[in-house]
Amino acid sequence: MCTAITYAPHAHYFGRNLDLNVSYHEQVTITPRNYPFNFRRMGENVNHYAMIGMATVVEDYPLYYEATNEKGLSMAGLNFPGNAVFKPEVDGRDNVSPFEFIPWILGQCATIEEVKERLATIHLINLNFSDALPLHPLHWMIADKDTSIVVEPMTDGLRVYDNPVGVLTNNPSFEYQLFNLNDYRHVSTKLPANTFAPTLNLDAYCLGLGGQGLPGDLSSTSRFVRATFATFNSVCEPTEASAVGQFFKLLDTVMQTRGLNEAGDGTYEYTIYSSCCNVDDGIYYYRTYGNNQITAVSLFHEPLNSDRLITYRLQHQQQIHYEN
Repeated sequence: MCTAITYAPHAHYFGRNLDLNVSYHEQVTITPRNYPFNFRRMGENVNHYAMIGMATVVEDYPLYYEATNEKGLSMAGLNFPGNAVFKPEVDGRDNVSPFEFIPWILGQCATIEEVKERLATIHLINLNFSDALPLHPLHWMIADKDTSIVVEPMTDGLRVYDNPVGVLTNNPSFEYQLFNLNDYRHVSTKLPANTFAPTLNLDAYCLGLGGQGLPGDLSSTSRFVRATFATFNSVCEPTEASAVGQFFKLLDTVMQTRGLNEAGDGTYEYTIYSSCCNVDDGIYYYRTYGNNQITAVSLFHEPLNSDRLITYRLQHQQQIHYEN
């Protein structure tokens, strides 16, 4: 279970919570322009846009959870069990496995309009990375600096939705999640008027009463509502530090604490990491569950014409400053 959001208080930001019950040794990973992407059915691409994001690197291949390319286009894959359907290969289509989907799009596209052109010919096929690493059922949020879409591979084909809220969680489908917001149109950041019985002297006894009815559980539908409410009403100072800090606070409204969401096998789903990328400047920020300190990695400080992956191990140990 995960949550991805976009946020644009003055610059443009894209990021997510990764909620799982096990870590796959993910690392911040930069793929330079000349790294050879060997697509299983579409050949090799050795000249593409550079990208930065979080990935598990297996056999020198970056299995990206989310990433942003040098043009500011971003993409994240989120769990979509029971709904995602990947098909057999079809002649005459761009047969791409879901584990290749992020580099396929981010390597070639700079805008959502270009993404939509690619999506018209793509066919997501049922092809595992390996026997040890089968496909996960996913759907994706893709965003440039101006707009966002959601891509869902369903039984009846690939569905592409415009995403006016810039938020994605998990099941059910995005179409339902968006419609479900209608049930919360009464929620407000302001104190509510007394519409219960105007002749009664009913006190607004504390701040926050306008948010009554906002769901507080960990389900994907509730997280979608909370994340949308938070991002649309968020206020921050026009500085990088304030915007990045606020982005992580937005993700905190839907983070998962270890122990509260049992996965059914004695393990617990929790927010393994949270990320925030300034897509204008190519700066990738992250925090881990065990380390609240924000760490930053810059795409443009690396040799982007290289042909080798660049990786950074995550900082998992809590860094506590003691005042003496």
